Amino acid sequence: MRVVMECAIPGKLLCASTSGLWNPRKVVLSRRNTGLSAHNNLCSSKFKIKAQTHHTSQVGIAKPTNLTDSDIQGFVWPSPTDEIPFWKKEFPSWDANLELPSEQTKDSKLMHIVHVTAEMAPIAKVGGLGDVVTGLARACLSRGHTVHIMLPFYECIQKHQINDLTLITTYNSYHDGNWIPTNAYHGVVSGIPVIFLEPSCQFFKGRQVYGGSYNELEAYMFFSRACLEWMQVTGTQPDIIHVHEWQAGALPILYWDMYHHLSLKNPRIVLTIHNMEHYGECRQEQLSMCGLDGSLYATFDKAVDDRTVGHNPERLSLLKGGIVYSNAVVTVSPTYLKETLCSGWLSSTLMRNRDKYFGIVNGIDTTMWNPSTDVFLPSKFNVKNSEGKKLCKYYVQRGLGLASGDHVTDTTLKVPLVVCITRLVAQKGLHLITHAIKQVEELGGQMVVLGKAPDHRVEREFEDLADSLNQGPSIRILLMYSEELSHLLYAAADIVLVPSMYEPCGLAQMIGMRYGAVPVVRKTGGLADTVFDMDDESNHEMANGFVFEGMDEASLNCALDRAFACYRNKPGEWNCIVKKVMKMDNSWNNTARKYIEIYESVTAS
Repeated sequence: MRVVMECAIPGKLLCASTSGLWNPRKVVLSRRNTGLSAHNNLCSSKFKIKAQTHHTSQVGIAKPTNLTDSDIQGFVWPSPTDEIPFWKKEFPSWDANLELPSEQTKDSKLMHIVHVTAEMAPIAKVGGLGDVVTGLARACLSRGHTVHIMLPFYECIQKHQINDLTLITTYNSYHDGNWIPTNAYHGVVSGIPVIFLEPSCQFFKGRQVYGGSYNELEAYMFFSRACLEWMQVTGTQPDIIHVHEWQAGALPILYWDMYHHLSLKNPRIVLTIHNMEHYGECRQEQLSMCGLDGSLYATFDKAVDDRTVGHNPERLSLLKGGIVYSNAVVTVSPTYLKETLCSGWLSSTLMRNRDKYFGIVNGIDTTMWNPSTDVFLPSKFNVKNSEGKKLCKYYVQRGLGLASGDHVTDTTLKVPLVVCITRLVAQKGLHLITHAIKQVEELGGQMVVLGKAPDHRVEREFEDLADSLNQGPSIRILLMYSEELSHLLYAAADIVLVPSMYEPCGLAQMIGMRYGAVPVVRKTGGLADTVFDMDDESNHEMANGFVFEGMDEASLNCALDRAFACYRNKPGEWNCIVKKVMKMDNSWNNTARKYIEIYESVTAS
């Protein structure tokens, strides 16, 4: 089976889960064909690195072992002068048995769950939403439930990435006075059955998931109704319709005020809010386009935007409407739940609906993120034998021009390597990231930043930093997105930095820990629920990283100083932390169990 794992779009490269597209029994991921076109796409960023060596490299696979000269004799190291960067090499075949875990106990009460979402990894992934939908759906499948995902059939989705794609239904769905012919396709992605909806109008056209020439608000309202219309036309009666973010916010309203009065009697609605920053601003007349009377929802207890009460009742919020009309509302960490109840324009709405509001920490895909099987790593490793991590570190240092020489030296490995993999947006603490770059250099460490900046002003700031620092021996700023390089960086890192101003959940800290990188994080949202400070004597059993609370540079300095001191002065203690974080179970199974409990609590009797 040929699996294409990349979807190029203007300005960025979205890469698929390394788990690829699989059937429920087994999949073989094919050898990646990484040509110069992909190389040129990625290297348009400010990747200006002073060459330390002039060797031509290829990816080599070394077994986890003590790194003696004889063990790595003949190993070909990468160089920053290579025509194709080391993370874009042709990787070996990866034969992975991705059966649903046979040892997983099946739930006693089995349900039919349908996810309605704007994103799904790997075929329509922009951010963490796509990862969450796929991870949760797969985990529920492994527990014995019937699961489908309903997704817009974006024009940019590559059809050959979908297994068994078949047109199953053509029907009409309402929009703005017209009934729009709509195709429904069935396919399988990452082992999950997916229903793709393709309207005959201009919706979801374009070269990327978001940012087409159509009105996104109207398109997603159409999609919300089209999902319900498809269920009615086909007689599908799931137990749970699980909607995600503002894009599906109209569905709970449409369900309870329209389709529940028609033929859909069984489903109950669960909404997950992944980021409260996005709220689906909507005018009354726009809501009316999907067949509702928008004026009926311009009330404080329904969908009026709380920020405009008393002076602009025309303005509604699809996210607020989704909260009010759903049977249960979940956000992606307990701490983020508390933060959103205490502050923010939706806090009063959430307080009024507190009895149905829950916080559940996301999981990570432990098949995709597994250092013992990761196809992108030059050396595999695990918690029982972590020597391969040293080779991964030196491999990345050599490839980025942070080290030279053909031997892995203790001197090189003793330099702490800090990695920050993030979107370069204000939420992620841009001023702390730029300060950390300087602080790490002053402390004698090395730091790699990997990420893209959607704001051109931010991009220019980091381009200037890259121009001034990428020639040196300590800092590399790579303004791009690369799935392959992110795996390599997590494997190489001693420390993973996540200094977010707010973070509903965060995946970087959990992925970093699985690869033996100790987290340094700001205490907010999901970071506060997954990382606990090493110097907190009252919580020694949970301690697994270095935490700071302030938004200022001094607070960050304190955490970095403590982490560096532990790394350099207490190697035994540091190694214990590394083993501890690698053993932590942040898999989707734990998260899925909590979601199942919520599903069961709202299911129609």
